[in-house]
Amino acid sequence: MCATTARLPGSLRRPQRSSIPPTAAACTLRLTSQPPIAIEAVERIDALFSIERDINGKPPPERRRVRNEHSRPLVTELETWLRKQRAKLSAKNEVAKAIAYSLNRWSGLARFLDDGRLCMSNNAAERALRCVAVGRHNWTFAGSDEGGRRAAAIYTLIETAKLNDIDPRAWLADVLARLPDHPARRISELLPWNWKTQNAAAAAA
Repeated sequence: MCATTARLPGSLRRPQRSSIPPTAAACTLRLTSQPPIAIEAVERIDALFSIERDINGKPPPERRRVRNEHSRPLVTELETWLRKQRAKLSAKNEVAKAIAYSLNRWSGLARFLDDGRLCMSNNAAERALRCVAVGRHNWTFAGSDEGGRRAAAIYTLIETAKLNDIDPRAWLADVLARLPDHPARRISELLPWNWKTQNAAAAAA
């Protein structure tokens, strides 16, 4: 249940967004071994994913309602159970370490319960980064630290366009064509969500 957050100047945020600072969401615990405790932990987590599969694609308010009704009790039980299991294990035990890792990040791990926009896993973020992992075998180096930062900015913009249901190629081509004559003080107009709104309005006119 990971969410990637970034701090942007106020003018670059969606105007309807809350002014509350971004918060991080953590990932579910990962166990590579299969002792009884690990198997039960996976079964308990899978019960939560089963609920997620039923509400996948639903509006955020509906997802939050269902999570509060069905997922929250399971998450509370899971935390209690994990604490009991950790108390039975040696601190050096690998399962105990995995449990401790999750418990130390519990507020972030359970954050999806309070925000219907968040996913319970970080699969979407990992899919978005897959092109970086594949591409690095081709170009190997970014050239410099600054080159790496610029690449990260481009990746972020492209993935933001995708999240807003925009064709990244069409958006980028239009923005690059308009940039030379576009006032710097109005650069936020070219951000994906604003660009999409403007194009929709122009198409409806």
